[in-house]
Amino acid sequence: MTSTPDSTNSAFADNAAALPASWHQIGSRTAALGFDMPSEPDTGTMLRLLAASRPGGRLLELGTGTGLATVCLAAGMAADTTLVSIDIDERIQAVAREALAHDPHIRFVIADGLDFVRDQPAGSFDLIFADAWPGKYDGLDETLALLRPGGLYVVDDMLPQPNWPANHQARVDDLTARLKSHPDLATASLSWASGLIIAARRS
Repeated sequence: MTSTPDSTNSAFADNAAALPASWHQIGSRTAALGFDMPSEPDTGTMLRLLAASRPGGRLLELGTGTGLATVCLAAGMAADTTLVSIDIDERIQAVAREALAHDPHIRFVIADGLDFVRDQPAGSFDLIFADAWPGKYDGLDETLALLRPGGLYVVDDMLPQPNWPANHQARVDDLTARLKSHPDLATASLSWASGLIIAARRS
């Protein structure tokens, strides 16, 4: 007999408890800064899993923020995996830099995400987490071109959020349709955390 998971089942307990200690430390600093676009713990656990599936790979995060997602990617990375994390706000990214200063496999860059994408060769990343406007709503095709065959493209905040600007649902719908109809992608939409879409490049 198959049971339906609920909040009383320990196997489905709060995912935040399994995240690295630095995630909780960054969470406190994020709240103190008044940063209102943090990644959720469930998103973090998924990113950790996906990073673990890319041993020896190159990962790209577009939108470091304060580093809540960054530490989750780092927690899943193998010793031979590298991560480049991009943000345009040096003050906000400084929280992540401080928390992960000990990790030589992570490179932080202050740049416009779309400018960075346009400077990269095609097929140069094994996983891209697009958590900013560039690479998600701007420059989507250019960003997808950076994926190697089998590479993963991940976006969050695909379910309605209280901080969405006016008419944003139309942008989300358009992005969802473009990913699902892309001939080179296998795509799954997940009602998980803030709403995730995960796409794998076929070729």
